[in-house]
Amino acid sequence: MQPTDINNPAYFHKVVDCQKGCPAHTDVPGYIRLIAQGRFTDAYLLNRSTNVFPGILGRVCDRPCEPACRRGRIDEKPVAICRLKRVAADLSGDVADRLPKAPDQKNGKRVAMVGAGCASLAVANDLMPLGYEVVIYEAQDTPGGLMRMNIPSFRLPGEVLDEEIAMIVDMGVDLRLGTKVESMQSLLDEGYDAVFIGSGAPKGKNLDIPGRYDDPDRIHIGIDWLESIAFDHTDSIGENVLIIGVGNTAMDCCRSSLRLGAKSVKVMARKPRSFFKASEWELEDAEEENVEIIVNHSPKNFVIEGGKLVGMTFELMEYDLDDDGRIRDQRVTGETVIPCDDVVLAIGQDNAFPWIERDIGIEFDKWDVPVVDPVTYESDRKGVFFGGDAAFGPKNIIWAVEHGHQAAISIHKHCHGEDVADRLADGMHLSSVKMGIHEWAYSNYFDAAERRLVPHLSLKERFKRLDLEVELGFDAEVAATEVERCLNCDIQTVFTASLCIECDACIDVCPVKCLTMTANGDEADLRTRLTAPAENPEQDLYVSESLPQTARVMVKDEDVCVHCGLCAERCPTAAWDMQKFTLAVPYAIDEKTPPDPAQIAKKWGT
Repeated sequence: MQPTDINNPAYFHKVVDCQKGCPAHTDVPGYIRLIAQGRFTDAYLLNRSTNVFPGILGRVCDRPCEPACRRGRIDEKPVAICRLKRVAADLSGDVADRLPKAPDQKNGKRVAMVGAGCASLAVANDLMPLGYEVVIYEAQDTPGGLMRMNIPSFRLPGEVLDEEIAMIVDMGVDLRLGTKVESMQSLLDEGYDAVFIGSGAPKGKNLDIPGRYDDPDRIHIGIDWLESIAFDHTDSIGENVLIIGVGNTAMDCCRSSLRLGAKSVKVMARKPRSFFKASEWELEDAEEENVEIIVNHSPKNFVIEGGKLVGMTFELMEYDLDDDGRIRDQRVTGETVIPCDDVVLAIGQDNAFPWIERDIGIEFDKWDVPVVDPVTYESDRKGVFFGGDAAFGPKNIIWAVEHGHQAAISIHKHCHGEDVADRLADGMHLSSVKMGIHEWAYSNYFDAAERRLVPHLSLKERFKRLDLEVELGFDAEVAATEVERCLNCDIQTVFTASLCIECDACIDVCPVKCLTMTANGDEADLRTRLTAPAENPEQDLYVSESLPQTARVMVKDEDVCVHCGLCAERCPTAAWDMQKFTLAVPYAIDEKTPPDPAQIAKKWGT
């Protein structure tokens, strides 16, 4: 094998699984260490530099970082990354003087945005410090989009939304609430230099089966119903409620039903649990509140008696699965009727663009969705960009934030006559964390503690009001235990072959047997000749230059390394060093020519 190129940011980025798993590539180990040091404000700002909404996402993120976490490979429970994010937000204190600021001198460019949701706000966050005039059109009377309308306040309190949205709007965004865009052509006629569409996926999918329209007041579209609750238009529901669908929206609907007076709530799933789209923790929260989840029931018709909904008929399904868990065959084995007073349909969401004329140069695909470049987020009409759910359908907030960052780069380049596809590559920094002979600037002790459980409001208390937050979050003491479970995957073992005397000390001390000195070979061969066979091809092998004495190579299996630093402590020649890897992700502010150090400092809150 060729020696590992550790100057390529893609290599160590892949090793920091949590950061790679995060769509916005947040420096997870970095902010966790700041929390460990009690530097909550610094942790918050490091978080905010990439994900924009730490307090919001610390409560409702879909947590793609956690399944990737290496700690989960050791004791099956990843670090509670998302909840630690919330700790930094809850304990950060006043950050106003360290937030990015818009310059007094504007750059003469005006950008319009449709929808004041997470994607548009992320774009505004990146463009305002560069001197843009940003106008956001929002049909509702409050900003936030789906974050406010579709996520119940018992999960995401309004004050958290208000605070983090204000950090962006207060830079001077022209936020036009209660202003619905009725025509794309009319918006383009206003003469904006660019337009960003972040209007979400506002159309809930319908279930057009017999009886659907016979009692419309008792059959609800999930996202519309949640919006009605959020704006105080709905404050009650029947005693027996059926939720159709098992995504995260369905979980919000079933838990909201309980708070509006339902006595019995059943979530109806057409397939087995392994096919559910809802996050496992959302399912757990619903089941803790005595929501019953019923599998293998396919809706057949609504049961109407005397013009009133009284139940639903379901076909009983049976499935044959292959070895990979995919459905190989299915059959109907019977049917049953389940009584109910109300039904909430939470079976998905669609984009809706009736206000975009079809003759203005924006191409739509066969699903009537705009064709959007997956890198630049530009439509076929130059200067018109899409992001968030409006671009590629419903995903989590963190995805919309990353779309916003990338769209902001494109908008910035477009407005200055540059090729929107000509983008800066990721960069990186490596810096030693050595402080003494056996001292490091991080806690390298492996803590065997189990994952801390997040305290919840008691079942007795949580249903008294719709806006009582159920998850209470970690306090500083619990957080101090949880942060020690992090394996510091961004602290990399960096090897200098010319210093090695091949004494085997590092191999002897390694607690997970991830190091081997051996003759070189191709990867498949090397993986079988290591101290412990490297059985996960998804993680790379670290291969050194040829060693000076024997021409062997030092090989490390990145998959099992726990970044303890014992190899570097034991090495008598300092051939091993522990170095902090920092991924340098480009943003719109970095595309400025020439770069403005003062603006970059504002971006990072320094």
